[in-house]
Amino acid sequence: MMVHEFNLLRRILKERSGIELSQDKMDLVEAKLRPLLKEFEFPSFAHLMLALIKPDAERLRSRVAQSIAVLESYFFRDKTPFKFFDDVMPKLMERRRGSRRIRIWCAASATGQEPYSLAMLLAEAGTKIDGWSIEIVATDFSEEALRKARTGLYSQFEVQRGLPVSLLVRYFQKAGNGWQVKPGIRNRIVFREHNLLNDCRALGAFDIIFCRNVLIYFDERLKSAVLGRLARQLASDGYLVLGSAETTTGLSPDLMPVPEGHHGIFCLSPAAVAARSHNIAKQRHEPAAGDFHQGDARTGSVPARDDKVRPVELDRATAELLEARARARGMSVAELLAEYAASGIPDPENWQGPRPKI
Repeated sequence: MMVHEFNLLRRILKERSGIELSQDKMDLVEAKLRPLLKEFEFPSFAHLMLALIKPDAERLRSRVAQSIAVLESYFFRDKTPFKFFDDVMPKLMERRRGSRRIRIWCAASATGQEPYSLAMLLAEAGTKIDGWSIEIVATDFSEEALRKARTGLYSQFEVQRGLPVSLLVRYFQKAGNGWQVKPGIRNRIVFREHNLLNDCRALGAFDIIFCRNVLIYFDERLKSAVLGRLARQLASDGYLVLGSAETTTGLSPDLMPVPEGHHGIFCLSPAAVAARSHNIAKQRHEPAAGDFHQGDARTGSVPARDDKVRPVELDRATAELLEARARARGMSVAELLAEYAASGIPDPENWQGPRPKI
């Protein structure tokens, strides 16, 4: 693979997943893309690169990004988050005894080992959760990873990584040379396609959000943007679980480490909880004012100078360009367009963001 070809792949990956690859990852990228050459019947990497620069290559670019970005996952990876989950569930159930409903989100769940680990812990609780609705939503932006996760099929090697033998026997059944998660555990999880670079309000609110070992691949601006989105979906007394090397410090004023001092576990700050309560009270006493929340790249809804929504029709190529640039900067399309409108630059093709102040 040539250096300019690798740089094209790095740009595609950054635009679609937010992940920044260093130059020393060229061999790793080649290995991850070889199955894709076979899938699309490309005789060489040169043919793949030629196909990627064609205007109608949107699906191929997405598949390339997905193939490179799928992160490693295994059952009960790092014991601390699962011990915390076991300890905090009774407390959450006490606080939710009125609704008897708890929602859990596993973001960037890759091939599904994390949500299945949580589902097995819930199954171990037995009759304690009878009469409760406990939903696990697992998301990833890779179609291939989600297909594998939904089947629940894992190799002998995969089930030997972190999975206790007792749970393997109880919750898996032999399937050829591998093992498959039993239907009772698979049915506890809803797998959905979602990219962390995109708005996540459609997923709803959650009591616990797992987003582990993902932020370390993002730049500072994107980390802040993703944490902001996660904070908006977190219940006021909920918990955010990050990887052991990840933090919210200096990245999100809305999140803080839990007072109990559990490493890698975060909650909403008192100021964020107070602001949310204020907004809820305000909404209850004031009629909706048609506030503009999120732009749509397809229709190009943009806040105009008079604070009203001005619809703009965009062709597909322009819409895709705007989406890619917005994702790469951790913004919504509406925010990007509003920034461009305020810049006064007449040519949008030359708009890359605000100029630094001198």
